[in-house]
Amino acid sequence: MAREAVATGTADRVWTIPNVLSMLRLLGLPVFLWAILTHRDGLALLVLMGSGISDYLDGKIARSFGLVSNLGAVLDPVADRLYILTTLLGLAWREIIPWWLVVVLIGREVFLTVLLLIARTRGLRELPVHFVGKAATFNLLYAFPLLLLADGTGTPATWARPIGWGFAWWGVVLYWVAGLMYAAQLRRYLRAARSSPV
Repeated sequence: MAREAVATGTADRVWTIPNVLSMLRLLGLPVFLWAILTHRDGLALLVLMGSGISDYLDGKIARSFGLVSNLGAVLDPVADRLYILTTLLGLAWREIIPWWLVVVLIGREVFLTVLLLIARTRGLRELPVHFVGKAATFNLLYAFPLLLLADGTGTPATWARPIGWGFAWWGVVLYWVAGLMYAAQLRRYLRAARSSPV
């Protein structure tokens, strides 16, 4: 992603539309947490929906208009992970989702952090982002507002429940598949590094 930014001459730009969208997503985090903990579900739902839409838009705008930047390459995944973590904890606190789901998803983040630490000791700054990881994040960011909506009553809640859990299960599976793919990538890199002449 950083190479793409250098090619378009926007690597060091800060105030781009995609970056502003990512910053706004981060600013929405405390609002969401306050809303869900105080049972203001309408506001929490709006913030979550806004997060999912802006996550799609910032990447789309960055690629379409050559606005990919180094800051954006950091902000976007950080915003994704913080939203997932905050939403998981908020929904579990409200008993909308089970705590084991929190453990499974946080466990994957711990696993990925260990991989990244190993990669950095071998000279790699980061692991390349691939489609499966983005698909997993997409599924989870769409699952959470649906599961929050499903906590209510009436027809919308009835429809939202199976769809929300469908997105959640796909997200969990793809999240771990992506983690294992990162592990395989790192293993191949380490093997190549060992076999190459010094």
